[in-house]
Amino acid sequence: MAALLRARGPGRAGALWGLRGRRRRSTFSVAVVGAGIVGLAAARELIRRHPALSFAVLEKEQELAHHQSGHNSGVIHSGIYYTPGSLKAKLCVQGAALTYQYCDQKGIPYKQCGKLIVAVEQEEIPRLKALYERGLQNNVPGLRLIGAKEIQAKEPFCRGLMALDSPYTGIVDYKQVAQSYAEDFQEAGGTILTDFEVTSIDMAKESPPGSEDGLKYPVIVRSKQGEEISCGHLLTCAGLYSDRLSAISGCSPEPRIVPFRGDYLLLKPEKGYLVRGNIYPVPNPRFPFLGFHFTPRMDGSVWLGPNAVLAFKREGYELLDFSTADFLDAVTYRGLWKLVLRNVSYGVGELYRACSLSAQVRQLQRFIPEVTTNDVLRGPSGVRAQALDSAGNLVDDFVFDGGTGSVGSRVLHVRNAPSPAATSSLAIAALIADEAQRRFQL
Repeated sequence: MAALLRARGPGRAGALWGLRGRRRRSTFSVAVVGAGIVGLAAARELIRRHPALSFAVLEKEQELAHHQSGHNSGVIHSGIYYTPGSLKAKLCVQGAALTYQYCDQKGIPYKQCGKLIVAVEQEEIPRLKALYERGLQNNVPGLRLIGAKEIQAKEPFCRGLMALDSPYTGIVDYKQVAQSYAEDFQEAGGTILTDFEVTSIDMAKESPPGSEDGLKYPVIVRSKQGEEISCGHLLTCAGLYSDRLSAISGCSPEPRIVPFRGDYLLLKPEKGYLVRGNIYPVPNPRFPFLGFHFTPRMDGSVWLGPNAVLAFKREGYELLDFSTADFLDAVTYRGLWKLVLRNVSYGVGELYRACSLSAQVRQLQRFIPEVTTNDVLRGPSGVRAQALDSAGNLVDDFVFDGGTGSVGSRVLHVRNAPSPAATSSLAIAALIADEAQRRFQL
């Protein structure tokens, strides 16, 4: 078995995961590909349900929760935005409650700082009231509509005509949460192998003489480094690479993952007094993203944004990051062009704001007029794995796939786990574990 390294997470004893280097071939009942927050939550749920089985998590990076899980806003969403009765709405509301409960149990710090969704124009008020009704139908706790005076009582520097007050919204460091899931998983007997980038998934052709491993663990998973493990079943939660990993086992190429980069600004520390909690705009249903918002962080900083522009690299967090393969994969996909043509004005505006600090600040000044370009710095970025179909529709629901043939019957791909997946991670994990039990007959 791999040697183990204890790595410190912020404020935690840390999680255990495998050292780099050559490893002996290992066998597991179930292997999970992807050590983001969804993959780790699913692995944790599976090993808790099936303690007699052996489990491994395979992660291509040297650290856990390195991409989407470590580059998000850190908001614990309450479930306001989603269609009443939808799976997404149910999982978010359940997931938020489970996240708070889990953090309390583990001593992981969080802040239930609340959120205001603020209408600054008269035409936004009907949409705001519709959001309020939607939130009530979704059983979001504590929602209420407030006027201009109450807005300023909660956020003294915020201006608005009306707001939806969501006191149940909070913030947390999701990378720390993910590391805690990993610790739970390994304490239950699970194995985490890092620096294991999956490049092939095959069925064992025959068992070695005197061995039944090829019959019991027929799925052979190989890494870019030439290592391999064998397992009875394989679950993939690969985020930005979910479509490519699925294709290895013969799945449909759709939905395709198109990466969108979101760039944040940082409010200078001396201006932190301008923001107490999350401040969001009223979403415009014509456009696919939420727009610029103010997000306090657990470290005391305040993130402003993000925008949403096509990323030229799936893990491209800098403006000039570029991958020829990723770029061509995106721009040759007809679904992307159909999405772009339906949202030309929005896309042009996002590109302009990505290049213009003053344009981004003007968006923020709609809510807090005191913010100026001198008060902000360019901050971090994240890349969102947006699932897109060939008609140019954003895939807004969960997609499971298994592929075809003998491999397909033993593989479950989580093709899409839409936002807010971090908030919903424990509820999503139960959903994935149910699906794995059904398909794999664990």
